Amino acid sequence: MENEIKSHYNYSEVILWLEKKGTELYGNHFKIVETDYPIVYKLIAYFLKDEPTCFQYGINLNKGILLSGPVGCGKTSLMNLMKHLTPTEHKFLVKPCRDISFEFIQDGYQIIHKYSIGKLYESQPKTICFDDLGIENNLKYYGNECNVMAEILLSRYDIFISRKIQTHITTNLSATEIEKHYGNRVRSRLREMVNLIAYDKSTPDKR
Repeated sequence: MENEIKSHYNYSEVILWLEKKGTELYGNHFKIVETDYPIVYKLIAYFLKDEPTCFQYGINLNKGILLSGPVGCGKTSLMNLMKHLTPTEHKFLVKPCRDISFEFIQDGYQIIHKYSIGKLYESQPKTICFDDLGIENNLKYYGNECNVMAEILLSRYDIFISRKIQTHITTNLSATEIEKHYGNRVRSRLREMVNLIAYDKSTPDKR
């Protein structure tokens, strides 16, 4: 696979560096398995903004990343590692969707603002990776049911269009399941907002 990558970056070295960082963060058992290299190469190319390689992979650098794959395949750890590869101006926050849903129960609709437009005193919305989309449930706030993540993603689409702010997502849902959970408006907005990078369904649970 590697010799197919024509790049001024040495991807083998980047993988070694990521593994070293991974053992610091997750312990000595952390390893990037070779079968995952095709996925990891795409993420490296994207987060290093390696244009020629992204072009080979058909990755659009203006869009965010939707990393999809079965439970336990390592999506969250990879996105946390990518934070360390990313140039300062593209740094992002990894935020579990489940935590957002608990915040919504506590604080209500201002949470939708917080994760889309940003807090009132922030001049610029942030790039966020919404981790584990689909694990949160529809929640009631004072008896009103709200699909919090659907609302946030629709708002993130607006800031993507108006201000080029990117959104990243990890999920174990398929495109069809995303549509079922969040509606076809969200699904079609996501097509415009993100590059899909998907693990094979048969990827084993690494936990």
